[in-house]
Amino acid sequence: MSFLSLLARNRLALAGLIVMALVVLLALVTPLLPLADPDVTNTGNRFLKPFSEGALLGTDHLGRDLLSRLLWGTRLSLAVGFAAAVIAAVLGAAVGIIAGYYGGRVDNLIMRGVDMLMAFPYILLALAIVAALGPGLLNALIAVAAVNIPFFARNIRGITVGIAHKEFVDAAKLAGMGDARIIVSEVLPNVIPVIVIAMSTTVGWMILETAGLSFLGLGSQPPQADLGSMLGEARSALITNPHTSVVPGVMILIIVMAINLLGDGVRDALDPRLRSGALTRPMAATTVRRKGPVPEPEGENVLNLRGLETQFHVKDRIYRAVGGVSWGVKPGECLGIIGESGSGKSVTALSVMGLVASPPGMITGGAVHYKGEDLVGAPYERLRSLRGREVAYIFQDPLATLHPLYKVGDQLVEAIRVHHHVSDKEARAKALGLLKDVRIPNAESRLENYPHEMSGGMRQRVGIAMALANDPEVIIADEPTTALDVTVQAQILSLLDTLRREKGLAIVFITHDFGVVAQLCDRVAVMYAGRIVEEGPTQMVLDAPAHPYTRRLIACVPELGEGKRELHAIPGLPPAVNDLPPGCAFAPRCDKATEACRQGEIALEAHGPRKLRCLFPETELEAAQ
Repeated sequence: MSFLSLLARNRLALAGLIVMALVVLLALVTPLLPLADPDVTNTGNRFLKPFSEGALLGTDHLGRDLLSRLLWGTRLSLAVGFAAAVIAAVLGAAVGIIAGYYGGRVDNLIMRGVDMLMAFPYILLALAIVAALGPGLLNALIAVAAVNIPFFARNIRGITVGIAHKEFVDAAKLAGMGDARIIVSEVLPNVIPVIVIAMSTTVGWMILETAGLSFLGLGSQPPQADLGSMLGEARSALITNPHTSVVPGVMILIIVMAINLLGDGVRDALDPRLRSGALTRPMAATTVRRKGPVPEPEGENVLNLRGLETQFHVKDRIYRAVGGVSWGVKPGECLGIIGESGSGKSVTALSVMGLVASPPGMITGGAVHYKGEDLVGAPYERLRSLRGREVAYIFQDPLATLHPLYKVGDQLVEAIRVHHHVSDKEARAKALGLLKDVRIPNAESRLENYPHEMSGGMRQRVGIAMALANDPEVIIADEPTTALDVTVQAQILSLLDTLRREKGLAIVFITHDFGVVAQLCDRVAVMYAGRIVEEGPTQMVLDAPAHPYTRRLIACVPELGEGKRELHAIPGLPPAVNDLPPGCAFAPRCDKATEACRQGEIALEAHGPRKLRCLFPETELEAAQ
């Protein structure tokens, strides 16, 4: 996303930009406007009220036209403020870069001097400088720039210290480049965004500081007008003729507020984390922009996906992470979803309850039916009531599930009480039982632990306990046993298997482990490039994989007693989902692909209990039924 696009997304910053552009434009065209001379006095017309004939904003104590003085004063205040910002930024950045780049004694000597300057209140230091140099607008500019140099120097020095030890700087030194050249060509380009951000957020205060010095009579000298001197001259008539103070005061307020709002927007728009979307606050539920008819539910599935499509829109690119996925899971059934990293497994799971981050994610097609109710586009209140109570998640990373500042017991209690009106004592007793169910030793003491006091495996078991807290109908488990050792993994799988058989729990299990699929899952769906390429009963798919991708995935798995068997890696890499090839996405990596595989849509067709998206299956499907 471009700088202007990011800036435009911030409405306050956009408003500041518009207002500031109008003020600057007005200041630029001031010499061309038919205005009265701002310095000509006419005591006979002193203190005329606004909207008087020949004086739109009235006159001051000497009969001078306030509109003319306001525009010329604004022009002067803007020029001085921006000039002070540029001077402070250039000198401060130079000091900070030199200190940060050379380090050691140079850094200590320079930064101790900067610290001494920062120890003085900046306005008192500015007054001392003007007192030493004498009153005058130029001296006020020098004073304001001087007191802001330490601010820039300290900020830029901190950034430079990190850059000075980067590999590209070391490479430049090894190439024989001198320090001056390295600073100009390697360091400076990396700190310029920081300098611009610092300038954009401080120029408003520099205008205000300059106005303050002029207000005290130390800046602009009569008859020359700037906004501060206009305020200073009008203070004696503040009660009797307040318009003489209000006019420059409102202009100062408008300029400073507009610059500050614009500066905040510039800071955010230049932040690389915001440009990448990392700092964008996601919406409460995934954005829905469906096109075409909404599919109807089918079968007796408690959870049913029909043609689900989820995309990520980043700048001008569209990443089709999920490209029309359909599957269902019945009560008491476990569906395994398997595939390489990036195949769309986790995005499919997050799409079920609208948990894909928006922006940049959005659901663009299909439906997700829970007990016949379409959840895609459902009101947030409805999704919130279902999340954790009817459909629960076990996430791969337990640190993303648990809050680091709260005890484990408190988080389990909160998960229970959000959906059930029970006392704290009852909720804590249930939380204790859940920890025991997931085989956590010394469960009573573990309730008082913070997440960092537990191992990765224990944190994962707490995440599983949290998913089970409200006896959900469906559990979506995204590689929940990754952080567990083999023994605990077997215990957790046994626990999940027992729960689904005893309580009719439906489980969607995302994994890379065919062993887990064989042990727990009734059916398995193999995903590639955002689509299901094969689905069927677990044993049938494992014994006689029909899709070339499935067969090659299984061929990568070592088997006990087969130590000398050659493991076959799949050649190539999965395709980028923003540039999928036509036809079969696996064709570039498949040794059976023909020209027919690379043309047109290849549908997921049913072959008995199995579904397959392939023109040339590895197995004779009729014989494999």
